[in-house]
Formats: sequence, C-alpha cells, structure tokens
Amino acid sequence: MHVTVVSPERAVFDGAADAVVAPAFDGQVGILPRHAPFLTLLGVGVLQVQQGSTSSRFTVAGGFLQVMGDAVRVVADRVDAS
Repeated sequence: MHVTVVSPERAVFDGAADAVVAPAFDGQVGILPRHAPFLTLLGVGVLQVQQGSTSSRFTVAGGFLQVMGDAVRVVADRVDAS
C-alpha cells in the first residue's frame, strides 16, 4: 500500500509500506493492505510505518488518518521524526 505522512510544514514520508500503526484519538489503530475505507482523528503518540524488516517512526499530534483504496494518508498538525 502507498503511505503519505504530511504536516503543515512538509511531507515527511511518501512510499510503499506493509503496515501502519497510528495513535487514533481513542487508541491505537493498525492498517494493513486491502483495509476497508476508514477515517479517524489522530491523538498524540508514535506513528509507525513498517517496510519489510525496517520501520519509520514519527511522533504525531492532531490531524487525521484516511484509508482509501490502497492509499493511507496521514495529515498531522505536528510531526517529529522519532
């Protein structure tokens, strides 16, 4: 699946991924390929983008996560590389 992570200042990730774990406003949410369409508000915590045996980690606060087709978009109010 294709994952995009953006903040108001810049795009921090744009590429293929095997899984995403994100801090939703009411708990952690996991996204795998072929996930149903989904939209949630983000809370504060660590966003993890898994690519094979490696992962990228970002601290996010606020914003939303959207799954449409084979695309995951994370639009966060604040993103810091972890």
